[in-house]
Amino acid sequence: MLGKQSRKSFDKISIMKTNKKNLKKIKPIIFQEKEVRRIWDEKKEEWYFSVIDIVSILTEQIDFKKAKSYWTTLKKRLKDEGSQLVTDCDQLKLKSADGKFYLTDVADTRTIFRLVQSIPSKKAEPFKLWLAKVGNERINEIYDPEIAINRAIKTYQRKGYDEKWINQRLKSIEIRKELTDEWNKRGVTKDVEYAILTNEILKSWSEMNTQEYKKFKGLKKDSLKDNMTNLELVLNMLAETSTTEISKTEKPQNFNENKKVAKKGGTIAKKAKIELEKKLKRKILKGKN
Repeated sequence: MLGKQSRKSFDKISIMKTNKKNLKKIKPIIFQEKEVRRIWDEKKEEWYFSVIDIVSILTEQIDFKKAKSYWTTLKKRLKDEGSQLVTDCDQLKLKSADGKFYLTDVADTRTIFRLVQSIPSKKAEPFKLWLAKVGNERINEIYDPEIAINRAIKTYQRKGYDEKWINQRLKSIEIRKELTDEWNKRGVTKDVEYAILTNEILKSWSEMNTQEYKKFKGLKKDSLKDNMTNLELVLNMLAETSTTEISKTEKPQNFNENKKVAKKGGTIAKKAKIELEKKLKRKILKGKN
């Protein structure tokens, strides 16, 4: 079923699977004493904002139903004009005034800027300046990746990870990036294909796919790599690095050939795992997170 999803739909599912406990911790941001609800997409590192909240601000509608009615009318007009703006909006669950979560139209920063231009409002310019400020941290990270790295380090430190593990985790991100760059060169472009190849690598060395591995560690929505031990991270890094280097040598021409390469890369790490377990006389994979 997932294979039939578009890239956009795949990302949407990813956001909707966000842990509700984390959602409750995301407080709305304030523009001129008005709340704007939002949700964070960890994969894209992008905020998604409530369209209704923004429409309410720009049209100065206190009544939620009137703001919703305005947005419904505007959506129809934009669709009739052939605007891509409505297509770029998603529907995700956000917390409502009654404390419950309901499907709500949301959009990323870029789409919100376009939305603001479609609504005549004296608050348009101050709102755009405010929105640019809200997203400034992410924009700065694009031009200076070191900011993002330092932010990641601080996040892991707050969560209680030790320095050795943090260094391993950051290295694993670098290795993963090299692998995905290589896959792109070999024609792998869809998220679902990335997921399949990643599972192939993981299963080849650990004998578990991503879901099985997460179940083994008692995880649900949390990141698998963020819950790996140093040794597990090292083995996965070996598997991904091996896959990258083999791919550079063999130059796979299609998805099936990429799968074979992924399996070869994972098998190298499996051999290392078996050999190390013999020396240590214990299993390397840990069920704890």
